[in-house]
Amino acid sequence: MDQTMIFTLPEPASDDGGFVTGTLGSRVAHKLRQKIQDDGLAPGTRLPSEQAMALHFGVSRSVVREAIAALKDEGILSTRKGSGAFVLQADGPNGAREDEQTQQSVQSLLNLIEVRRGFEAETAALAALRRTPGQLAEIEHALLAIEEAVAAGVSGVEEDVRFHLKIAEATGNPYWVKFIEMCAQPMRSAVKVTRANEARRADFSNQVRLEHEKIVRAIAAGDPEAARAAAAEHMVHAAERVRLADREFWRGDGGELARSLAREPILS
Repeated sequence: MDQTMIFTLPEPASDDGGFVTGTLGSRVAHKLRQKIQDDGLAPGTRLPSEQAMALHFGVSRSVVREAIAALKDEGILSTRKGSGAFVLQADGPNGAREDEQTQQSVQSLLNLIEVRRGFEAETAALAALRRTPGQLAEIEHALLAIEEAVAAGVSGVEEDVRFHLKIAEATGNPYWVKFIEMCAQPMRSAVKVTRANEARRADFSNQVRLEHEKIVRAIAAGDPEAARAAAAEHMVHAAERVRLADREFWRGDGGELARSLAREPILS
């Protein structure tokens, strides 16, 4: 039997809440993923042509190719030159639900990083203006503690949280410290996810180290604008590293850590 005939396209894209947010390609990928998982399509099932899917969804063929590439990266599709895209594997209902939960949890993580971007930028700028020599020494010591933890093969989560807390303390404003304390648990859970991801790649770990050092140099120099930019850049890159995490990471410890973050109360 020709398995190309049993794949019926899902409903076209809409803005009624049925899609996850993101690019057109990610939205089309979401619909295709959902169709494959919900119907339990057999490996080898061929998708309709790029042209047919582009017409169906009302998008360009480049958007369809973006969606197919995303599902290839997830291990859901494979492509054969001149033949099209084929289902490689389809998760059962439990796997689909777990994937959906993980996607929601990753979005929670990205939301928290977005909030931290503004928070970390402002505290770094104020620390550059107000820090005392003793507070600068504490920040530098906290940075060294992260490096020592990484060298010892441990996660460095507590050391990372302490580093950012020391920067907040150097603002001289106790309310910045109070804010960190109120958000301590979700922040700690978020750092567990990001550091677990970063520990899997030497380039990620090196980026984080350099970003931390750049923040400290700006604070030491008493340069608030450089400190603000360095701290904001650190959070932007943290979000990028989350988005670059591969399927294997989210299928394993990364997914479980992300789901535990989503279950955390926002404020303690």
